[in-house]
Amino acid sequence: MPRVKRGTKRTDRRKKILKRASGYFLTKSKLYQAAQEAVERGLKFAYSGRKEKKRQFRSLWIVRIGAAAKLNGISYSQFVHGLKLSGIELDRKVLADIAVHDEAGFAALAQHAKDALAKNAAA
Repeated sequence: MPRVKRGTKRTDRRKKILKRASGYFLTKSKLYQAAQEAVERGLKFAYSGRKEKKRQFRSLWIVRIGAAAKLNGISYSQFVHGLKLSGIELDRKVLADIAVHDEAGFAALAQHAKDALAKNAAA
């Protein structure tokens, strides 16, 4: 069986890890084993962070919609329920954008929601 030296593959793998660890503190950016542990840990946090970012944005959108709804005299939950009743299917991202950039448009949506709630209560 021929002898295999792992020169380039080994150095390439180590370089890749050390490149990812550049900017880390002390040995975490210099020594391979410490760098590997730090990089793996960082990748784990990056993965969970990508999931958490979605939750945080949804929460932000809900806060923005709720604040704009309060200015128009309706609660967030009643506003969303009224939109559903009136058949307006806009997601929270779009509603938050309208709330921030188009106050008149959001006021019209709030009015639609109030009308639909009143109609539903009368029926």
